[in-house]
Amino acid sequence: MEENQYWNYMEQQQVSADELDLLLADGWRHFGSFFFRDTLSWNGDTLSQIVPLRINLDKFELSKSQRKVLRKTSNTQVVFRNAYIDEQKQRIFRSHSQRFRSNVPESIYDFLAPEPAFVPCHTLECCLYDTKGILYAASFLDIASRSTSSIYAMFNPDYQHLSPGLHTLLEEIKHSKKLGKKYLYTGYAFREASHYDYKKKFKGTEYYDWKGNWTDLSQMPYQDLDLLEEEDE
Repeated sequence: MEENQYWNYMEQQQVSADELDLLLADGWRHFGSFFFRDTLSWNGDTLSQIVPLRINLDKFELSKSQRKVLRKTSNTQVVFRNAYIDEQKQRIFRSHSQRFRSNVPESIYDFLAPEPAFVPCHTLECCLYDTKGILYAASFLDIASRSTSSIYAMFNPDYQHLSPGLHTLLEEIKHSKKLGKKYLYTGYAFREASHYDYKKKFKGTEYYDWKGNWTDLSQMPYQDLDLLEEEDE
């Protein structure tokens, strides 16, 4: 494992469901077998403190706008199964990646191992099909003992009016609760405004303070300068 004060990395070909719970609770994320624990990153031109987020599923409630998304997609077929990559999903990824102007991902394997269902842990996919049976969105969800972790979501831009990114996350929440999980980890955001702010809009969201504590997001100060001040010294 490579370590410094702000960025930690390690390779793990396999982790148990219990180990994954511990890693997620300590701020780790992973893409395939590559695990990372970053406390700082670039938010545009600003070096900002990263905030890991999770949803306490016991406290989650649908907002008015989230209910609206579920109503307008009531005819969508939702399928959960072991994750795998085929040409159909590759096409969706290529179309989805064209939406980005910066940090454009080159491959779906930037986020998933070649065998995402088995490396390094059990991973499900959430697939959305329209009324003609056409796959238009997919997301990937790790399964731990007490929690789940949302890894990546992608969709055909032609279906953007259905809010497929939000829809898959709402379905992941529903499925995680069905599995009896306590938390769903939604990944990293920043203390300041960023394009990750949609992750902060779920009731029951908690944030990690990098000191071992998870606290309700409503209690987070606008900015904790400890790490940033140390970086400037």
